[in-house]
Amino acid sequence: MKLAKSLGKLAMYLSFAGAPLAAVAQTGHIQTVWVIVMENHNWSQIKGSSSAPYINNTVLPMASHAEQYFNPPGNHPSLPNYLWLEAGTNFGIRDDNPPSSHHQSTTQHLATLLQNKAVSWKTYQENITGTTCPLTSSGLYAVKHNPFVYFDDTTNTLNPNSAECINHVRPFTEFASDLANNNVSRYNFITPNLCDDMHDSCSPLRNPVKQGDTWLSQNLPLILNSAAYKAGGAVFITWDESEGGDVPIGMIVLSPFAKGAGFSDTIHYTHGSTLRTIQEIFGVTPLIRDAANQTDLKNLFAVFP
Repeated sequence: MKLAKSLGKLAMYLSFAGAPLAAVAQTGHIQTVWVIVMENHNWSQIKGSSSAPYINNTVLPMASHAEQYFNPPGNHPSLPNYLWLEAGTNFGIRDDNPPSSHHQSTTQHLATLLQNKAVSWKTYQENITGTTCPLTSSGLYAVKHNPFVYFDDTTNTLNPNSAECINHVRPFTEFASDLANNNVSRYNFITPNLCDDMHDSCSPLRNPVKQGDTWLSQNLPLILNSAAYKAGGAVFITWDESEGGDVPIGMIVLSPFAKGAGFSDTIHYTHGSTLRTIQEIFGVTPLIRDAANQTDLKNLFAVFP
């Protein structure tokens, strides 16, 4: 009886997401992941905020979300948290300096483990050109929000002409067409620019939360309406770090396989949980550093992985 009820709920979620049950059941697990990282806001500043109508009125009612998701204890500012999402540690880094100061020789990070297992990956960074490896900040692009270029095997050790880097680190202007053409990598990491990620107060809105909420309202539907999402996708929306102490930040999950329908839990999670979850989705081992210590996000899903 419980199994029948669970299958009925799964069919409802899949139907709601626009994915035929039979089509998804052929894969049986999550095939494509998108991670979107926003900036510097506590969950209490997002949930229920009048500046975030899209998140609160559209996304949360159809998503699963965590009420007790944190950056790793004392892990600030931005760069250490982006590195944690990619490698399960901050490598002792406590600042936002560029790769020239903090490049790492280790190959034990997510992108390389994925690549070693022939799992395609790409990061879309807003406001880069795509013609060089973006090793320094420029305009609204902040290199501290791009963890991939801190690893020597991705950049051929700080080479701005690295083909490896250029192939995988792409401008966000290509995102919509890649989705429309179903030219999607299996792991996709998305970094909005300093205006769109809730970091800065920019014209014309002059409201960081509203700017990020507006950006999500314009871009998240592209994912949710894509063939890749409907055929077994999962979107993880989180924030890099809290403000004013280690308090909860947001973690929102959308997927044909998520419990959805406004489900939330109070399990303690961190960025290590996200890294562990992605490794489990793609069957990538060994668990990277802190990923081995944290609880994964499977409770937010009806079917996992």
